[in-house]
Amino acid sequence: MSLHAQLSPEAQARLAAQKRTSTITSLIIAILLMVLFAVILTIIAMASSSKTIPQIISYTGAAESEDDLQQKKVQTQIERKPSAPSATTSKVIAANTSSPTAIPVPDIDVQEPSLDFGDGNDFGNGWGDGDSAGAGGAFGNIPTALKKRCSQADRLQRLTSSGGTPECEDAVLASLRWLVKTQNKDGSWTKSEPVGMTGLAILTFLGRCETAQSGEFGESVLAGITYLIDKAMKNDGKLARDFKKKSWCYEHAIAVYALAEAYTLCVKSFGENIHQLKEAVLASGQFLIDNQNKDGGWAYSYVRDGGHTDTSIVGWQLQALKACKFSGLEFKNISRCSRNALSFMESKQGSTGAFGYKSTAIRHDGTTLTAVGALCFQIWDSSANRKARKAISYIDEHIKLDWNSKEHSDLYGHYYAVQAMINHGGNEWKKYNKLFRDEVLKNQDEDGSYKSVQATHGLSGDKKYAKHYRTCLATLMLESYYRFLPGTGQKN
Repeated sequence: MSLHAQLSPEAQARLAAQKRTSTITSLIIAILLMVLFAVILTIIAMASSSKTIPQIISYTGAAESEDDLQQKKVQTQIERKPSAPSATTSKVIAANTSSPTAIPVPDIDVQEPSLDFGDGNDFGNGWGDGDSAGAGGAFGNIPTALKKRCSQADRLQRLTSSGGTPECEDAVLASLRWLVKTQNKDGSWTKSEPVGMTGLAILTFLGRCETAQSGEFGESVLAGITYLIDKAMKNDGKLARDFKKKSWCYEHAIAVYALAEAYTLCVKSFGENIHQLKEAVLASGQFLIDNQNKDGGWAYSYVRDGGHTDTSIVGWQLQALKACKFSGLEFKNISRCSRNALSFMESKQGSTGAFGYKSTAIRHDGTTLTAVGALCFQIWDSSANRKARKAISYIDEHIKLDWNSKEHSDLYGHYYAVQAMINHGGNEWKKYNKLFRDEVLKNQDEDGSYKSVQATHGLSGDKKYAKHYRTCLATLMLESYYRFLPGTGQKN
């Protein structure tokens, strides 16, 4: 006999209802899981498709309305020289005090004429006789201004829009290639005043954004920077060939300017690892600040009380000082130092707008030092500065350039002038551009250097000063179209 349990009809109905509910719930959960899984896959796919490779190059300056910087590309127009030490890693300079240079450089021994810079006691004797090659307009736009020179497309666009021609860029490249061929074994240039002349050469390379990692020119730039770093580290920040020579303050300022710009462009902007460059900039820049003369200028031999001070010396120091400021490194009393220097410069400007040498009295046509003064006030204030605008008016009226004239062939003042005029802009720049551009282009020799002159003043005569000096100035003049972003002082 067996026993059977029998559910009532009501219980069977409830059981069937529970089964239906469980089945529906399971289906809903399965559908939700499938939807969730599909959403996750979609998000992953979208994230993968929008992923971009980060740029190695970065800038801290304001982007404004400019296009993003293109990634740096090596030159491909000619056969590329081997990179040193590696094309896949950042270059490292080992500028130790135990050796004059830390990397191998081309085995080149260049015969140079004597470069005796004189005692600098007066206008026309040495580095102290006028304007210089160096800063360039709108220094305040760094690093944005620096990055724009590094884009080939942007560089050519700015060249032509500012009144330059493709021949200007060809001339610059020819000059840089000549500099590579004439570099000394230790990374310097010339046999006399090599520190100052190396500084000029480095500024010329950097003017076209040729850094230590550049395909064609990187080895030369690297060797030159190494040479200057080594000099600074061996001499507690002081930079010159002969510290007994009173005019060594010029060499120091030029070299500081080159090192500071190299730090800003190579290290800060492109992340190149240049050993001891930071330390060299800090030491040499602080030395410049600490040895300002009590009158607000700088004196020969960096005498701090008394001595010979003039506007030409101050022009170089202010350019170097501005480069130090925009390196982003910390310097003590840099603001007070610049204010005192500008006060010194202001005291040398006469009622006509011209700047004198040691007073308001002008020498020659007055345009050389007037260009120094104009540029100094532009880079530390703005191109709309009243003193700068007054100086520009004087330059516009009086300046001349004739390569075959002894009186009007010195490029010392003209390099300052081209920077000041393009920074000012307007009709004054258009007029000056016509004056200098073709005159510079037609006087370049086939090897990339520039024809000698016998100027009555300044440092351009080949009998006493190297062709290297004049070639650097001419090249920096042609680079002015893109070297810095011009800031216009025009109000129309």
